[in-house]
Amino acid sequence: MANSSPVVPSSRVVRCLACGSTVDETPPPDVCPFCGGLPELRHQLTPELGNKVRDLAAERRKNPEHPLDRSGVWRFREIVYGGEHSPIATLGEGGTRLIRLMQIGDEMGIELHAKHEGDNPTGSFKDRGMTVVMSDAVRRGSRVVLCASTGNTSASAAAYATSSGLKAGVVLPKGQVALGKLAQTLFFGAQLLEVDGSFDDAMHLVRELSQDPRVTLVNSANPIRLDGQRTIVFEAFEQLGYEAVDWLVFPAGNLGNCSAFGWAVDDMVNLGWLDRPPRLAAVQAAGAAPFHASFEQGLEKLERVQPETVATAIRIGNPVSFPRARLSIEKTDGVVLSVTDEQILEAQRRLARDGVGCEPASAASLAGLQQLCDRGEVTPGDRVVLVLTGHLLKDPQALLSQNPTVQQVPAGEVEAAAQHLGL
Repeated sequence: MANSSPVVPSSRVVRCLACGSTVDETPPPDVCPFCGGLPELRHQLTPELGNKVRDLAAERRKNPEHPLDRSGVWRFREIVYGGEHSPIATLGEGGTRLIRLMQIGDEMGIELHAKHEGDNPTGSFKDRGMTVVMSDAVRRGSRVVLCASTGNTSASAAAYATSSGLKAGVVLPKGQVALGKLAQTLFFGAQLLEVDGSFDDAMHLVRELSQDPRVTLVNSANPIRLDGQRTIVFEAFEQLGYEAVDWLVFPAGNLGNCSAFGWAVDDMVNLGWLDRPPRLAAVQAAGAAPFHASFEQGLEKLERVQPETVATAIRIGNPVSFPRARLSIEKTDGVVLSVTDEQILEAQRRLARDGVGCEPASAASLAGLQQLCDRGEVTPGDRVVLVLTGHLLKDPQALLSQNPTVQQVPAGEVEAAAQHLGL
């Protein structure tokens, strides 16, 4: 837990995407009190504030004098929800690598970078949003934070809750959470409940339970969490010297990142950080692709599907952030793609050849990029940033299932060992 010196925050507005009503509540609700629609949080930003924040963030990165300055979220605290308050629940999130993928980029004829959010404290991008929503929960005196999860959210919520003195309640779809994520959640002491159903069933349950005023919902339905996730884009562009990017490509499950990234692009234009916004490409697994199906039909509505994919982090059939994500795609002339499990696993192996490891859901971004190249929408010379959302060891079962059985040799059998090793 860290305390920060007072800062001058941006002004904010919360508006319902369904009925257009302005919601005058702090913190913003996850459901519009007038119509039950999905609220959207926005900062009121100007180029003058942009110059200040850009200079402050750069100085904090070079010379961190305070624990918050080492956070890739709170370095931008003048434009992050709650950045003017104390205390802040931080584990040093952000500051993740932007990796130049030379081999893959050369094969595609593009300048390719990967923003690896697996570098975060619990191994996924979820920590960026969790630090913001957990800080708000602490300041409001919540007793419990609650989430539904396919694994990464639960691991992050458990770690941030225990370090903040709160209880984490987690609802998981039975038998559908990767071992690495389940182990993290248990290790950090969360109270687990399994439902005999999908993530969407778990999400319905926690939204009902979170009506209790003692509880803070920390899923991406809560717009405060997306506020932190948008700093992925801020930091990636900072690392590129704020030079233009043609495409930002990322996995899409519950559509929180799609929502946050469109919001971030809007903010960077308003702050004077971007002259030409990137196009967004949201990539879904074919077995869990309601957003892609909606995109193919003009984004008018979303039909729930029964999800099934090896990419457990995006195994979601009824994403709650659809209204926000739809706006992000429309405003950036973006696209929504669908890739098979086979393409995802091949992309994961392909990233390994560039020395980069990630969980299967993350590799969906590369599979989607290959599809864009094949279709001629990404063209030679384009600059592309892939967002890799989770660490390689989040899903060890997926790794082991793809690899051949380890060869065994008797102790001391040098010749046999040499033969197996190809020497």
